[in-house]
Amino acid sequence: MTAAGLGRRGLAAGAAACLATPHVARAATTRLRFLTSWFAEAEHGGYYQALATGLYRREGLDVTIDMGGPQVNGMQLLLGGAADIISSYDIQTLTAVANGLPVIAVSTTFQSDLQGMMTHPDIAGLAALKGHRIFLANTAYVTFWPWLRKRFGFTDDQTAPYTFNLQPFLLDRTAAVQAYSTSEPFAARQEGAEVRFFLFADQGYPPYGRPNVTTRAFLAANGDAIRRFNHASMLGWRDYLADPAPGNALIRRANPKMSAAQLAFAVGRLKALNLLGGGDAARGGIGTMTAARWQRTYAFLVDSRLLAPQTDWRAAFSTGYLGTPVMPA
Repeated sequence: MTAAGLGRRGLAAGAAACLATPHVARAATTRLRFLTSWFAEAEHGGYYQALATGLYRREGLDVTIDMGGPQVNGMQLLLGGAADIISSYDIQTLTAVANGLPVIAVSTTFQSDLQGMMTHPDIAGLAALKGHRIFLANTAYVTFWPWLRKRFGFTDDQTAPYTFNLQPFLLDRTAAVQAYSTSEPFAARQEGAEVRFFLFADQGYPPYGRPNVTTRAFLAANGDAIRRFNHASMLGWRDYLADPAPGNALIRRANPKMSAAQLAFAVGRLKALNLLGGGDAARGGIGTMTAARWQRTYAFLVDSRLLAPQTDWRAAFSTGYLGTPVMPA
């Protein structure tokens, strides 16, 4: 069974038990299948919170959350009709549009990408890594690495493979490793290591973090349901940061390997970096996207020769489906 299938099976009983709400709910008229970008974790917390506390049901939606993972091709499942909405990436969405695929982002989760660099404590900033070994996964070379090279003058001969094993980094006191703000720093500290983390967005890296993407056909037929999904999800995110217990219960049911300590660390990082309520979200509400930000990501990709200049970047997103703004708490 795929990870997505396990997610559906694991949440079925939990959803039934957790959807009770004192509010009058509309009849569930629309079924939506939402596929996350990875195994259940705090970075999906708002969606699980909305499911656990009945926010989707109150919007007349019957939402199923399926888990992504390393063997799950979200874009393929979306285009094949096995998912209605997926948690994706700006770069993936723009590349899909460039290839003529009928997909469109309808909201974002985070106002910036969670990607950054983890270093040992003596590194003062990203610029100080010039000449140092940097551990990178293969995907870095078609996402943030071209931006880092241009921004800081890094060179390809600095890089070494990152296999998601932190031991080479921990043993080399001069090295750095790509990292998610909510993940690798926690793992390093579990090993007793003191580390620093530098968020790429703080230095101008433009992509959003995990925009929600659907197909144009599904949006045309279910625009109001998408709007209601977005509204309930952003309420879920607001509530998750205030009290993550309901969402975390479903996360741990779907992904038993996720520890309470890891969840607590990740929620703390989401708050500290203001990834949900910062930037344009402070004015437009959680989940807000702007054309200016999408254009910046398009320009970076074209400049890095990762995207054809003729790509219609405006076709990659719509800002008209958020519904009533949900302001950060």
